[in-house]
Amino acid sequence: MRSLDIGATGMMAQQLNVDVISNNIANMTTTGYKKQRAAFQDLMYQNLNRPGSTSSDSGTTVPSGLQVGLGVKTGAVYRMHSQGTVQATDNELDLAILGDGFFQVELPDGTTAYTRDGTLQINENGELVTVHGYRILPGITIPDNATGIDINAEGEILATIQSQVAVSNLGQLQMTTFINPTGLEAIGNNLLVETTASGSPVTGIAGQDQFGRIEQGALEQSNVDVVAEITSLITAQRSYEMNSNVISTSDEMLQTVSQLR
Repeated sequence: MRSLDIGATGMMAQQLNVDVISNNIANMTTTGYKKQRAAFQDLMYQNLNRPGSTSSDSGTTVPSGLQVGLGVKTGAVYRMHSQGTVQATDNELDLAILGDGFFQVELPDGTTAYTRDGTLQINENGELVTVHGYRILPGITIPDNATGIDINAEGEILATIQSQVAVSNLGQLQMTTFINPTGLEAIGNNLLVETTASGSPVTGIAGQDQFGRIEQGALEQSNVDVVAEITSLITAQRSYEMNSNVISTSDEMLQTVSQLR
């Protein structure tokens, strides 16, 4: 019976759906996290009578035919890059992006990754780094005698230096966007890397053209809507149960056939 296999594909699809939803809920407090969604597609169809086939010698055709679907499959799990809520932290090294764009991060192997997580710190060399010690590009060093740091909406880093009246411009943070940010590959630690699907990175200044502004003393929260996720989780659970009922019903029908004498 086809329904046994069809029900099984439905259960596997909803199992993956629950995995995606549970990952969203687990990261509801992860800084800069972007929620994911699973997209499903129907499987191939078995044509018992193809639509448009000839049904008589006079040339009449079958208007709808007879096609039986064979289940469901996962087409993609994509990331939704909508803006998350910005929460004030009053930490001068916390940065939130308001709009499109990513910070550039230098990985230990020299390649570049991208992140929305603006939880920055200063390492032993005075460089701006992520919580894992990866340098923020372009490399910017904070002097030991700096008494205050001001980062404006365009990403300029201004430091107040002891015994100096004028502030010092230490450098400019650069923003990066992609024509298809959904095509970026997540590698963990709030980092994404470029792929062929994402397109090449476009670098510019915050607040200009298509780039978002930078907000100092704040962090972008996850864009996960907990109520929506719980609703999706309940829907996935009910769908899983109904597909399991399909398998149980098909098994009972097979038992009836096997008991015929």
